[in-house]
Parts: sequence; structure tokens; C-alpha cells
Amino acid sequence: MKIKICGITNLKDAIDAINAGANALGFVFYPKSPRYIEPLEAKKIIEHLPPFVQSVGLFVEESVQNIDYIAKITKIDLAQIHFEANQHLYDNLEVKTIRVIRAKTKEDILKYKDDYVLVDAFVEQFGGEGKRLDLKWFKDVDCSKIILAGGLKSENLKELNGFGFYGVDVSSGVEVVKGKKNKQKMIEFCAKVNEIS
Repeated sequence: MKIKICGITNLKDAIDAINAGANALGFVFYPKSPRYIEPLEAKKIIEHLPPFVQSVGLFVEESVQNIDYIAKITKIDLAQIHFEANQHLYDNLEVKTIRVIRAKTKEDILKYKDDYVLVDAFVEQFGGEGKRLDLKWFKDVDCSKIILAGGLKSENLKELNGFGFYGVDVSSGVEVVKGKKNKQKMIEFCAKVNEIS
């Protein structure tokens, strides 16, 4: 299972996340988030990342032009679209994307079953609230293209055994406070993922 650690705001946390075993790092380009990072600050961190670690930018209610502009200056590998965007946005973006499904029901997770998607629990705010999804929704579903987010931490990862998720995405589950990661929690989280992969 691939591991993405989201809400990176500083170089130390980025390096600690990679050393713990993260395959991808997430940078929040949503100004209302407590984990928001200025694009130029994210660029400085991304420039220090080793090969084969993906950088992902999280966007909420942004235009094609703004997403592409931020993607260019930061050199992110992937844009995570964390809002209900029409197909026009996806078709016109130059940067590679991944769609986020903010699931309220089991039917939501089946909408884009042929695409790689990140599935998070629906909350009024956008992301990082630690709300869990009902794993019963994923029973008898092909999870090989699903990245699971929402309320994950090392203590509950064993519950994912057998589902075959492509990856997991964690933010609040490895933090001291919003926007500041805990090195030991990241090490434990990545170790648990590898145990069930």
C-alpha cells in the first residue's frame, strides 16, 4: 500500500515523513486551512525531496488557471482536487490530477470506479478533521484504485487488512497540532501500513 502524508508545512516534517516510509507528501494550497502553505514555501521543500517521492498539491474551489500556475511554480507532481469540479476543469488542467470523493454514502465511492480516486469522509469543512469512513461500504468493492483517507492512525490500520486499497492518506493521525507532524507517529503509521500491505 502506498502512503501519503498530507499537510506538510516544513522541511523537517517532510524529511521525517520520507524517512518513515512515505511515498508521497501533500501540500495544502487552501488558504482557509490551518495546514495552508504558501506555494513558494512549498517549492523550497519540494526542491529538497529525493527522487521517487511524489509531491501532491491539495486544491479547494480553485480555477484551472490558478491550479496550473501553482503547479508550475511549485513543481508538484499531482493536483488533488478536493471539491466538486466539473469535467471541464479536469480536461483543461495541464498538471496530472487525482479526484477526491467526499463520501456520504456507499454509492459515492462507486461513481468513478474505473479511475484512481482518493476517498475521504464528507465534512462541511475541507479535510483534516479525522472523521472515519464506514469500512462496510468497501466490502465487495474493488479497492485497488482507491486511496483511503479520513481518521486513519496506526492504531486502526489493521482494520484495513484484506480490502486491498491502493494507498492511504494521513494528516491529523500523525500530528502534534494541525500543521506540525510527530516523527514517532509517522514511523509507527508507516510500519503498520507495511505490516498489512
